[in-house]
Amino acid sequence: MKNMNSEEYSKYVEKKVPKPSYLRNCIRAFWVGGLICTLGQVFLNYYTYIGLDKKEVASAVPMTLVFLSALFTGIGLYDRLGRYAGAGSIVPITGFANSIVSPAMEYKREGYVFGVAAKMFVIAGPVLVYGYGSSIIYGIIYYLANR
Repeated sequence: MKNMNSEEYSKYVEKKVPKPSYLRNCIRAFWVGGLICTLGQVFLNYYTYIGLDKKEVASAVPMTLVFLSALFTGIGLYDRLGRYAGAGSIVPITGFANSIVSPAMEYKREGYVFGVAAKMFVIAGPVLVYGYGSSIIYGIIYYLANR
């Protein structure tokens, strides 16, 4: 193995790396993502049942899902779910909460200012920047088109 060139090494690695089961991964992502969305629907029905109006329900459901995601990330359950379900745990709003809490927990030993606060948006920051930026550009185009 010491005398392998890069091409031989690439072939060797290709043989050793396990091949993913795309069908299994898609099924897992589908049902876990669907389960998270179903949980959101359960909360929506519950909050409507207890008498909250539409605006309150529209705020309470995402807050509940984000809180549960952050809690489960904190106790290590969401990471296990992510390893099992892949994109099924990332796509819903719960994945966004996980992407904020995970780096914050990872860097907490560096302190609250230079660790948690500075690293909290390492993963979610670019998503926020490009999301806000594209919405501003879209808003300007929409405004100019409808003048």
